[in-house]
Amino acid sequence: MVACLTLTSVVTQASATVFVYDATLLGSSESPATGSTGTGFAEVTVDNVAQTMNVNLSFSGLVGLTTASHIHCCTTPGTGTAIVATTTPTFTGFPLGVTSGTYNNTFDMTLFSSYNPAFVTAFGGTTAGAFSALLAGLAADEAYLNIHTTSFPSGEIRGFLLPVAAVPEPTSWAMMLLGFAGIGFMAYRRKSKPASMAA
Repeated sequence: MVACLTLTSVVTQASATVFVYDATLLGSSESPATGSTGTGFAEVTVDNVAQTMNVNLSFSGLVGLTTASHIHCCTTPGTGTAIVATTTPTFTGFPLGVTSGTYNNTFDMTLFSSYNPAFVTAFGGTTAGAFSALLAGLAADEAYLNIHTTSFPSGEIRGFLLPVAAVPEPTSWAMMLLGFAGIGFMAYRRKSKPASMAA
């Protein structure tokens, strides 16, 4: 039984959680609204143990040409504006000078280069503090992703990142199943002991 409890403890400690956030980007969601007919969709996936963040983004129909894109944090859910949290002046490798496109990149959130230096300073001067603040902002619906253009330098379209799921990684599922199997095996052994041994 001790072995089973130890295994269960290891499973709990080793489990990483992946958080997924989605946003529909619209001109009407900017503050103030831009009236742009452009649209976009973003999916941000954060691994809180590996400390990585994947940004997957598509957009089309922008009025101006792209100049930047990033995540801002933290403000009242669904309203207001906030400081840029991620890389400035724009996401690394984001397509510039276009009205439509796609983007996919994974950031190492232990690196200073993954953040706006002012955001790191605002949250203790460390990447750990900045990452914790960004995770808290995402969890509270206080972070948004937007795209800036030549026609709307402050942002043409944006969307607040809302949680989709928080799921253990496949390796964590496997370890959990192994733990449950161990517990089941121990229960089976206890039940199948001969009566003379149980006395």
